[in-house]
Amino acid sequence: MKRFFTTTIGRILILLLAALLQLGFHMAVVRWLNDKYSWIEYLLHILSILITLGIIKNSRHLSSDIIWILLINAFPIPGTILYLFLGADLIVSRTYREIKTSETDAQRYYRQDERVMKALKKEAPDKYGHFEYISSYAGYPVYKNTGFDYYPLGEEGYPIILDELKKAQKFIFIEYFIIERGQMWDQILEILEEKVKQGVEVRVMYDDLGSFFALPADYADQLEAKGIKCVPFNRISPILNIIINHRDHRKMMVIDGKVAFSGGVNLADEYINVKEKYGKWKDNIIRITGEAVWSYTVMFLTHWNALRKNDRTFLSYRNEPRRGKLDGYIAPYGETPLDDEICAQNIYMNILNEASEYCYICTPYLIIDTEMVNALILCAKKGVDVRIVTPGIPDKKMVFQITRSYYEQLIKGGVKIYEYDPGFVHAKVFVSDDEIATIGTVNLDYRSLYLHFENGTLLYRSEKIADIKNDLLSMMEEGHEVALKECAHGLIREFLWALLRLLAPLM
Repeated sequence: MKRFFTTTIGRILILLLAALLQLGFHMAVVRWLNDKYSWIEYLLHILSILITLGIIKNSRHLSSDIIWILLINAFPIPGTILYLFLGADLIVSRTYREIKTSETDAQRYYRQDERVMKALKKEAPDKYGHFEYISSYAGYPVYKNTGFDYYPLGEEGYPIILDELKKAQKFIFIEYFIIERGQMWDQILEILEEKVKQGVEVRVMYDDLGSFFALPADYADQLEAKGIKCVPFNRISPILNIIINHRDHRKMMVIDGKVAFSGGVNLADEYINVKEKYGKWKDNIIRITGEAVWSYTVMFLTHWNALRKNDRTFLSYRNEPRRGKLDGYIAPYGETPLDDEICAQNIYMNILNEASEYCYICTPYLIIDTEMVNALILCAKKGVDVRIVTPGIPDKKMVFQITRSYYEQLIKGGVKIYEYDPGFVHAKVFVSDDEIATIGTVNLDYRSLYLHFENGTLLYRSEKIADIKNDLLSMMEEGHEVALKECAHGLIREFLWALLRLLAPLM
């Protein structure tokens, strides 16, 4: 506890103080100029109008950008400063530039086997456009699925992770939003230390903000001392900049280029229900084998080499994958805030638009824009059975209030809402028509869809889709369907929800 207060709390206070001093300095300079040169005030108002027009013209998610428009026009000085440092793409850090460069360089490693696309076009011409988008525009290859397993709870998939780690012979790549010391991470770390002694290359990357309260500031140095290469992604800096808003929310592990793990589970004890925080923690882990592992290898190395340039080529990490029986198609994909593609949202929207019988969705946070609201309701009005599973016990009460603020509109539009009564749902899943599903790290909220680095895995015509569907149905059985009468609320709550929705992009 003493170490927590001397490292974590101390670090927080220093960062807050530095950020406030920086913001205060900028405002003081502008105020001084305004007092000395009265025309500065008029210039700022003109600038705020121009920025507002720019946001309206270029925004791809205007309902989420309204907060910036209001801030800039209500408070031209602080609002404009905050936007330039946290909301705009005008001031770029070295990290920002290096990631963009690394992403561009990595495109040469994503090679689509055209035989797969030809087979898809012949087998499913009505769904071909979905995969053409992923391959040609999002830039992630579609593979024939030769190995996929779905584990509906963290504690079911975790022993499989340990077994695979023990088999590692060449390399282990780990990239997670949260790593927290405890039973789960300690057992993994013990294996990693042993593997380093055996000559296995081990690389670990965690998000500095995601693990801010879980790890000391010098934890990367501690791992380096054990022979484990480590990079904290996008270290928190007291200098305000837009890159602080873009976090690495990915969860992935690659072992020898032969097996990859992903899903919603971070490397902390609550994710395997060793530690209870919000009732039963409902999450998932997926295991991928076969050629599709290569996409996860490239995704990891792209981030790693943006922050720590170790590799002249990625090809030395491309090993002969494990072969299994053919089971449909698979396409691992990434989401980045640094390009023009809203890849994850487009995949979600395509699944909704193409659904004909049902579309079941699981998400911990439901903070959606008008486009997604309209897509969900239109899908239901077409006669599709649209269901969304959300937590019964929230991890963030304010965010949960925003989630519930959408219930009435969606239910009236024909969408069924289920709350998982035993605890907190952290899984992020879409499954539709027994044909297509995606599992990954992308929440239905502003940050996941537009700001964070994320990853997911799309499945098509795989036998494992039945496992995913049955998992969501079991969640509905353990929970309850939200009735319209549960959505009744007064004027005060209506005002609160409207205010929280407005502020959602900043949460």
